[in-house]
Amino acid sequence: MPPVIRRATKEDCARMLELVNELAVYERAPQEVTVSPAHFIESGFSTNPVWWAFVAEENEVINGFALYYIRYSTWKGQKMYLEDIIVTEAARGRGLGKLLMDALIIEAQEKKFQGIIWQVLNWNEPAFNFYRKYNTRFDDEWVNVSLDF
Repeated sequence: MPPVIRRATKEDCARMLELVNELAVYERAPQEVTVSPAHFIESGFSTNPVWWAFVAEENEVINGFALYYIRYSTWKGQKMYLEDIIVTEAARGRGLGKLLMDALIIEAQEKKFQGIIWQVLNWNEPAFNFYRKYNTRFDDEWVNVSLDF
């Protein structure tokens, strides 16, 4: 069966968190995943969700997802912020990432967002190669800043 791209549901969250943890291991930071399953679900499926996602399903198994939220730019207006696009290592190379990215692009256009933005670790060459296929612009001018509590 061909892969199915669909909107994530609350029932998908446990598998999505498994993929988050797999990504954290790949990005050499497994200890950084501290979100609880309850908080993750509440943040995406409460009355006022702060994130939305698409999942990539093959034979009823979620092998990837793309999660986004809305970022507001005082210069440009609303933009989609792609927090994560994850395809499990075993399923890479089968086009799931492209299907997810294409779904995000359609979503952003339908919602009249002014574009899509995201971050990529500077050593993640496979991700850079994937994003280059979309004629993306890489910005080395801005520096990431964070304040953790």
